[in-house]
Amino acid sequence: MTTVVRGMGTSGAHARAHKQRREAKRRVCFVTGTRAEFGLMRTTLEAIRDHPKLELQIACTGMHLDPTHGRTVDTVRAEGWTVDAEVPWAPSGGCRARTAAATGLATAELAGVFERLRTDVVLVVGDRVEPFAAATAGHIAGKIVAHVHGGDRALGQVDDALRHAITKLAHVHFPATQRSAERLRRMGEESNRIVVAGSPGVDGIRCAAATGQGARRGRFALLVYHPTDPDVPLEHRRAAMLARAVKAVGFERVVVVYPNNDPGAAGVIRCWDQLNGDPRWDVRRDVRRPEFLALMRDAAVMVGNSSSGIIEAGSFGTPVVDVGPRQAGRERSGNVTNVPFDGAKIRSVLSGVWNDGRPRRSRAGNVYGGDGAGKRIADALARLTVNDRLSRKLVAY
Repeated sequence: MTTVVRGMGTSGAHARAHKQRREAKRRVCFVTGTRAEFGLMRTTLEAIRDHPKLELQIACTGMHLDPTHGRTVDTVRAEGWTVDAEVPWAPSGGCRARTAAATGLATAELAGVFERLRTDVVLVVGDRVEPFAAATAGHIAGKIVAHVHGGDRALGQVDDALRHAITKLAHVHFPATQRSAERLRRMGEESNRIVVAGSPGVDGIRCAAATGQGARRGRFALLVYHPTDPDVPLEHRRAAMLARAVKAVGFERVVVVYPNNDPGAAGVIRCWDQLNGDPRWDVRRDVRRPEFLALMRDAAVMVGNSSSGIIEAGSFGTPVVDVGPRQAGRERSGNVTNVPFDGAKIRSVLSGVWNDGRPRRSRAGNVYGGDGAGKRIADALARLTVNDRLSRKLVAY
């Protein structure tokens, strides 16, 4: 009976509906919580936006909505991007219990966002609480979850655990290196879900850097330090120790960028704000990615514990002094030296790089790849066959 009815004038309508479904663009929603991850993913977002089979959606949450960190959602819009949703993120005040509660609230809100936007694929990067909330909401809501930079190792505060939890929630993986891909396979992820893409953060990095950044090339230090522990007084002491070590070396100038909003950040911010009266110190709440890349390129040294020093700085050959255990476990290029929270050791390594005013450079080279990551990710998202095999996961062994 059904076949007969379809033959009585409705086959054309069904054919048109089928064609419309076939031609409809796949909606990919990137959920972003920080200026850093948005900048890292820029070439991927451009490739998705420009792909004939994909439609880009952007949901901003976390630090993007925080005036303390420059309310960078406004910067995203000013750069010409369409923000499809703002997802409130309750401030934690450095309390991990409140961070957990904020993550739960955002998870619920994101589920509604994906439903309203009719999202097909939820795209996340890294290991923070915001992508964890998005991956949780997306997976349970029946969306395809795609994860960039899975399989890495980085101790952070809860970062390593969250990254691998996101891996188990994700349906498709875009690791940056072969070693990370192998780690995913050993976690039980099927090989056909894994596309080694390289890091979008090093995609076109030299062209993306601004032509100038206001400080003499090779005469300044770039300081980016994020909290390693939720203890605010401890992080204030660590930041102060780091500032003393940098001051003692003799750089003409020090450019400081505010930390992320991890618990303990208030201690770091308090220390940086106390430096504002010193003319040698240039403290910035937020830096647009082209200027940040230029600072990274032109600095005599980058010091602190930002993942950008591990992932991106190698492309410029900028020496990096990575302080403490936050980035422990990450693959790194030859430009990175790790030192403990010890002022004398930090000062010694920085002095060796400064070399009495004749800064030593590292050889440019990056274990996280070169150009093309953004396009590889967009093309793979467009090629996905979304079916039961993709959406229902089973450990591969």
